Amino acid sequence: MSNSPRVSIIVPAYNEGEEIAAFLARVASTVTMDFELLVVVDTPEDTTIPVVERAAAADGRIRCVINTYGRGPAQAIRYGFDVAAAPTVVVTMADGSDDPRQIDELADLVERGVVVAAGSRYMAGGQQIGGPRIKRTLSRLAGTSLHLFAGIGTRDATNSFKAYNTDFVRTVTIQSRDGFEIGLELTAKARRARLPVAELPTIWLDRTAGASNFQLRKWIPKYLRWYFFAFGRPLAVEDIADAARGTKGNN
Repeated sequence: MSNSPRVSIIVPAYNEGEEIAAFLARVASTVTMDFELLVVVDTPEDTTIPVVERAAAADGRIRCVINTYGRGPAQAIRYGFDVAAAPTVVVTMADGSDDPRQIDELADLVERGVVVAAGSRYMAGGQQIGGPRIKRTLSRLAGTSLHLFAGIGTRDATNSFKAYNTDFVRTVTIQSRDGFEIGLELTAKARRARLPVAELPTIWLDRTAGASNFQLRKWIPKYLRWYFFAFGRPLAVEDIADAARGTKGNN
């Protein structure tokens, strides 16, 4: 692996076992940028680890890291950002729902100057196949209303499949601690800072194996926090960072 990869790919995983092997192979065969692939798990007992270690033995760009920040996908993604070596980070899921062929395109948008590049299911050319109907409906409503009324820069602010400028994320910090609302949080912070957000169409496929860990009822209030945050007045990046650290209000 290069000492300076162009993109760090962060993949939160929980007991994926052999199911993650196909995903790892797809990333390795489709991403053309110099990359590191960080599969982040919560415990040394996670069944994902031996499968990733086997892949890593054949491909030095792949490694498994154990999150020390606490359990759950948000903590795993936070940890991944803090250990990432590249100036651009792409967050994607281990279940194959995202298209790894688009990692290059998303990362390229960040290299061209946006701070968040979103894979969008809800723009022309995008599509969502499968998944719970209520989750799909709420996600689309949130994305459409944020695009129309908050000018957030993407029609799919809730999608986790995004690329980020690493320095931007480390500056504004990640406040989410539980679910997958990080994608919305960071997009809302980019909007409040009036920094550029871009999107490209993506086709999202519901996972065909294993079980999703998304808990709609538990996480809706966490999404609503960042939904309303996106409508606030412009803030300097430093003010967002200070608010995140509790030194200023963030309204």
